[in-house]
Amino acid sequence: MTAAPRKTSTGKTAAKKKTAGKASAKKTTVKKTTARKVTAKQAAVKKAVTKKAASRKAATRKTAAKKAAAKKARVKKTVAKKVVPVKAAAEKAPARKAPPAKTGWNPNIVVFACNWCSYAGADTAGVSRIQHEPHFRTIRVMCSGRIHPGFVLRSFEKGADGVMVSGCHIGDCHYVSGNERQLELFEITKKLIHLLGLEPERVRLEWISAAEGPRWAAIINEFTDQVRRLGPSPLKGERKAG
Repeated sequence: MTAAPRKTSTGKTAAKKKTAGKASAKKTTVKKTTARKVTAKQAAVKKAVTKKAASRKAATRKTAAKKAAAKKARVKKTVAKKVVPVKAAAEKAPARKAPPAKTGWNPNIVVFACNWCSYAGADTAGVSRIQHEPHFRTIRVMCSGRIHPGFVLRSFEKGADGVMVSGCHIGDCHYVSGNERQLELFEITKKLIHLLGLEPERVRLEWISAAEGPRWAAIINEFTDQVRRLGPSPLKGERKAG
């Protein structure tokens, strides 16, 4: 019998290395394939999440717009209900004769102006160099709804001859409904003014936007002339006597 040839140690080592190399290459290929699959899956998930988030945002914006439109419509209806009867009553009321103007005398007027519209309207009038009466002092507040009747009474107590409250137009309030609140507060203010024995023409409520510089100047001129015709506030005499 002839003996089988023996494999040398060098041949065994080469075979092992070759097998190990194949296994390593296969492992690397598997890793790359798995990584590609995972990356593709992650990208798909991310895309789906982004799309879902975008649709949610769009739905939220749409709902918010609908609510805002509905609220604005409600505000307009409410204001129409409040303002129309007042206008009708004013038109039916007999015209009141203004007293003769006090010559050589200028009134002290206090104007409460909201930061976002009326105060900006006054600034527009100034920047545009529109001539108007200078006999007033402006107090800037963040919202016309902040102007309590007590502020108006305090102004008269300190020597004002007339007080004007101004804010954003109805529906344009920076704080949604601050000017609507001022409508209610101003009704209280007028009642208190009447109790004090002051003329109702000494107080005024106006809506002036940031772009209405000419209107601001016209209203200031008109109100100053109105108060000038009324003369000094009766509370001034009581203050001096006290």
